[in-house]
Amino acid sequence: MIAGVDEAGRGPLAGPVVAAAVILDDARPLAGLNDSKRLSALQRERLFDLIAAGAVCHGVGLASVEEIDRLNIFRATLLAMERAVANLRPTPIRIVVDGKHTPRCPYPAEAIVKGDATVPAIMAASIVAKVTRDRIMDDLAAEFPAYGFAQHRGYPTPEHLAALARHGPSRVHRRTFRPVRILLEDGHGH
Repeated sequence: MIAGVDEAGRGPLAGPVVAAAVILDDARPLAGLNDSKRLSALQRERLFDLIAAGAVCHGVGLASVEEIDRLNIFRATLLAMERAVANLRPTPIRIVVDGKHTPRCPYPAEAIVKGDATVPAIMAASIVAKVTRDRIMDDLAAEFPAYGFAQHRGYPTPEHLAALARHGPSRVHRRTFRPVRILLEDGHGH
């Protein structure tokens, strides 16, 4: 009953940061698990469904744009992880987290650098977090069509930066992130 924990969406200029926690069933190993960044969108979607069906449980936690701006992205990411772990039923006996830092939680926790490439439960969490966040950004793309969120998912691509300059930040843009902050300082706020 070890939960793997990972996040998606620390770098984008828009949208929430999303964390996931997954407890895998040792008796039912899932073929094809990998770091979400090494998988195609189609592979991630297929694995997301396999994880949802075959894991003991999984939990998701978000930190909103407002929380990211209030706390900073590092603390907001740990908060999203705390929420993901709190959503696990049954509860884990310990957690392993990708990276160098662990969230506050009532279980023993270990941070594993490059865990998303070596620990199956963390790989599964990276997939759940990424697919969940991509779906959120696709929904926001429909709500804010001017920004192209379905293409870049909020990351600072040339297309996104051009749309930001043209339309100014939306309410789902992170106001403390430099490209957005600069536009707001120049009077382009919405």
